[in-house]
Amino acid sequence: KLGSLSETTVLKVSHYYLTQPLGRTDQDWFLNAAVLLDTKLRPRQLLQEILRIEQEMGRVRKEKWEPRLIDLDVLFLGQEVIEEKDLQIPHPHLSQRRFVLLPLAEIAPKWVHPVLKLTPGEMLNQLSKEGQEAIRV
Repeated sequence: KLGSLSETTVLKVSHYYLTQPLGRTDQDWFLNAAVLLDTKLRPRQLLQEILRIEQEMGRVRKEKWEPRLIDLDVLFLGQEVIEEKDLQIPHPHLSQRRFVLLPLAEIAPKWVHPVLKLTPGEMLNQLSKEGQEAIRV
């Protein structure tokens, strides 16, 4: 049996950000936030739980970059590095996405990427703002 989110505690929640879509830009902007959790779930259990939540909320995966009701990602798990086909931690694109780094810098400013050895703020400083507008709401 999978672990349950009852074994998980929310520690911090970022502000919300209205952000420009990447990839397929002919769609509405997205609402993004980040949540810092304390969990006893193992990485694969956590992934299965967030996929279950997405499905229960009506997410249907058809194509890349499509509009969607919900999109949950595991960004990092402490200093763990996992590289499997369907599970990559830290998230492989987090350092390239302003909509991830802005809320992440709020809730985990001292976290250091285990591969890049940079904090969220340092990654933000290296990122171009072009095509990645974000407005805190």
